[in-house]
Amino acid sequence: MKRLLTICLLCCVFASAQAQLLDGREAFGRADSLRGQLTDLRTCYDINYYHLDVRVDPDQQTISGSNLFRFTATADFTALQFDLFDNLDIEKIDYHGEALPIEREFNAVFIRFPAKIAEGRVDSFTVYYSGRPIQAKKAPWDGGFDFKKDSNGNHWIATACQGIGASAWWPNKDHLSDEVDSMLISVRVPNGLVNVSNGRLRDRTDTGDGYTRFDWFVSNPINNYNVALNIGDYVHLADTFRGELGILDLDYWVLRGNEAKARAHFGANVKPMLRAFEYWFGPYPFYSDGYKLVETPYLGMEHQSAIAYGNKYQNGYLGVDGSGTGWGNKWDFIIIHESGHEWFGNNITASDLADLWIHESFTNYSEALYIDYYFGKRAGQEYLHGNRRSIENRTPLIGHYQVNNEGSADMYNKGGVLLNMVRTIINDDEKWRQILRGLNQKFRHQTVNYTDITAYISKKSGKDFSKIFAQYVLHPHLPKLEFRFDGSGRASCRWIADVDGFDMPVRIRKKGDKYQFIQPSEEWTPIPLENLTQENIEVDTFNYYIDVLAGP
Repeated sequence: MKRLLTICLLCCVFASAQAQLLDGREAFGRADSLRGQLTDLRTCYDINYYHLDVRVDPDQQTISGSNLFRFTATADFTALQFDLFDNLDIEKIDYHGEALPIEREFNAVFIRFPAKIAEGRVDSFTVYYSGRPIQAKKAPWDGGFDFKKDSNGNHWIATACQGIGASAWWPNKDHLSDEVDSMLISVRVPNGLVNVSNGRLRDRTDTGDGYTRFDWFVSNPINNYNVALNIGDYVHLADTFRGELGILDLDYWVLRGNEAKARAHFGANVKPMLRAFEYWFGPYPFYSDGYKLVETPYLGMEHQSAIAYGNKYQNGYLGVDGSGTGWGNKWDFIIIHESGHEWFGNNITASDLADLWIHESFTNYSEALYIDYYFGKRAGQEYLHGNRRSIENRTPLIGHYQVNNEGSADMYNKGGVLLNMVRTIINDDEKWRQILRGLNQKFRHQTVNYTDITAYISKKSGKDFSKIFAQYVLHPHLPKLEFRFDGSGRASCRWIADVDGFDMPVRIRKKGDKYQFIQPSEEWTPIPLENLTQENIEVDTFNYYIDVLAGP
């Protein structure tokens, strides 16, 4: 998730906010490896189920509770690693009534079992913990707990931890590669407040001590950073959507007093979004858990089946169209963008944070496809073209593997532009739509990497996109298309790129004619068009994000 009153201020705030999450580091230490690396102590077990049971004290800004880990052993082992930030205290770890010894290093926790856990065995342990969680200074970019109050003086609290990690506030196996299959989230809050989490509300219980417990069950695989608490003086609004898989429940949890605004604004955005995205990407991936928007004190986040919403019931990104084209002010950026993550990020999830570009590139592109669905293909492409003005081309879209590192902020707008080029090269919009739907079917509720996505697109399109993705994802620079004219109407061209053998097809034309595809390589390649000059040749730089060099 990421985009005030002027375009200039918007760009400054956006860049500053992203810098906190996408910090561009190149040097990494032991703490980064412990968090990002898949050692035997992490791959030895597969998480099946969590029961997170936590009590939130808003006045003291503390939490306490437990998390049950139920797992299947994938190898014989006697020790494992899970994760919890070291500012939170572990009171005990219970294993069938026995307290397990604990070792901590940075935010990693190591436990040893009294006997070998055999491969294939299903077992469990429970972590009891408490403390004052990290408080976000500028959620959702820096992450943690966001303790605020609403305009009526009521506590209004939310979590956001995409960059910092879920272990900032609850114990878990904090690596994207292992999504828990299902989860019960039990949250106790002071009477009069409501907690909204992911999935379906199973029960609410007055615990007799001035607190009420809300039990939410998630029946689908979920990545850790999507697990969320939202606490406030909430009112529930309900609706339904008839989608590809039948009736989808729509639930809106908004602050008291905002009901009328929410009904009108969500009604104008949510169903049109679902209709467009089911057309492009296939069925909403979490029918059994429903679709929710939850009003939050920060701008937004793609929390699975409980999307955080803080865009103040207006179109654009806090009222601004970041593309400068006008198309971005015809819909609510947070609703459209964060909901796009239900398909790309939540349904299809990167297995390492280095591949977060998969989440953000496709979701940025989903904004253009929403525009395409309602306003036409040209409008969607204009929006993407307008987004280019914030691309920096300084560092790659991809991060460093196994050190919990994200790539550059260009993964948003440059990623969306890249996917529009892929569509242009395929030159068959129905085939492209089926590829997008196929991705969500093939990798439904799975974790993926760079190779999975790029290989699938190449296979299903019948075109080798490996060098194109490599140039735009693995390298920061744009490829250069260089032309040479001999003065007699004949011309040739070549690519100058970081990737060996780069040979992306591109569309060119003589002014007034139709575009034609040509296939330049790194060697000078004759152009099969007559009477070309430096003055009359045109390259489709509207759809191709490239540099063009025209020689004599």
